Amino acid sequence: MIQGTGSDVGKSLLVAGLCRLLQKRGKKIAPFKPQNMSNNAAVTLDGGEIGRAQALQARACAIAPSVHMNPILLKPQTDIGAQVIVQGHVSGNAKARDFHALKPKLLAAVLESFEIVGSNRDIVIVEGAGSPAEINLRAGDIANMEFAEAVDIPVIIVADIDRGGVIASLIGTHAVLTELERKRVGGFIINKFRGDISLFNGGVQTIRDSTGWPCLGIVPYFSHANRLPAEDAMSLDEFITVNQNDKSDIKFAVPRLSRIANFDDLDPLIQEPGIVVEVVEAGRPLPNDADAILLPGSKSTLTDLKYLRIQGWDIDILAHHRQGGVVVGLCGGYQMLGNTVADLDGIEGPAGTVQGLGILDVETVISRKKTLEEVKGSDNICGSRVRGYEMHMGKTTGKDTERPWITLEGGRPEGAQSSDGRVMGTYLHGLFTEDSFRHAFLNLLSSNHARCLAYEQQVENTLDELSEHIERYVDIESILDLSV
Repeated sequence: MIQGTGSDVGKSLLVAGLCRLLQKRGKKIAPFKPQNMSNNAAVTLDGGEIGRAQALQARACAIAPSVHMNPILLKPQTDIGAQVIVQGHVSGNAKARDFHALKPKLLAAVLESFEIVGSNRDIVIVEGAGSPAEINLRAGDIANMEFAEAVDIPVIIVADIDRGGVIASLIGTHAVLTELERKRVGGFIINKFRGDISLFNGGVQTIRDSTGWPCLGIVPYFSHANRLPAEDAMSLDEFITVNQNDKSDIKFAVPRLSRIANFDDLDPLIQEPGIVVEVVEAGRPLPNDADAILLPGSKSTLTDLKYLRIQGWDIDILAHHRQGGVVVGLCGGYQMLGNTVADLDGIEGPAGTVQGLGILDVETVISRKKTLEEVKGSDNICGSRVRGYEMHMGKTTGKDTERPWITLEGGRPEGAQSSDGRVMGTYLHGLFTEDSFRHAFLNLLSSNHARCLAYEQQVENTLDELSEHIERYVDIESILDLSV
């Protein structure tokens, strides 16, 4: 089990790399994360949803993602509350205090899923959440040490040297663990190292002397991490700079909503040569030189509509449209483009109806039924093949849905276009991963865009590079010995 000294130390990426490495060695591998917190989720073939990181890890294992790979998924809706997903399906909403009381009951589902995932695998690589050293969260813990003890698996602690304080974080973690938990730890990995590794020999020795844990590797910073789908919203800060220095053909402006969800929709655009994606932080106006404004998904559409207005972005979007610009809405962003969004039962927050931006003639009603489905079809603007997934609670109707953006297999219309053709919305996530659609759509915005990225192939190549990177710097044989 890969645990960390904190959040964002690189656990998910290390697990993905280890999965691909062992898969290439012929092992039957599977990922598992007892509890995840993310608004970036993936739809599974068994009709549920899991964290995006576990879907990528399953891909690294060359197997289909399953709801059992991430049995508890928390999707934040407010600062103190989240939607609780159990084995792929909505169980309800809970505030942080209420969730802690639920954890002992959820352990049974976690253990059941772990048994299912491991039933036909040689090795299951488990990822913890946050840090096992958070003593205020230890009661009923299902994400870290209590889970490891329940299934009796060894633990490796990962620490991020890039943020500083790596020696203190490892020694401090050791200090607050119980004696039994310390004995369960088989070693530590230093992640995101920059520079000459030999200069840290003294640091490694200090950690060894203080903890008794062996060092299983010092992993240099993996510079191509931004080529893989992102799960954590913190990653947006570094991902948006990828093509900023490239000569751009097309510029997208994306308001960073307070409850932004499924923002990996942006990844193929960020990676595409000649494209600039500017994710605009709170307090800044949307740029007036953008070719298109893209409204991303949201875990709470009504909340983010209010947030959008507080930032003044509604004025920027309407001005952009009046001046001939293109506006695209995905899922929650699609709902915001319409006349109204009604949440009469208070499913996503306080009950009520909020005025939308009014540039699509549609209305949305939020409902308790959640649509989770992978789909294929063709877009009605370019005629290109599309594929993606639906993940939403709500139904959108209205005059502009009579001009659907997409027609799904079986003839079902999806999404809407404005009468002038410059505003379009859809519930489909993952549209831009399809190369033919992405390139056709970009050529609508600029006929000068001739460059081409094979996005899915790039993801596969990057997973291979990651596995080679880890194999070079991590003591894989010692890790395998721990699993015996």
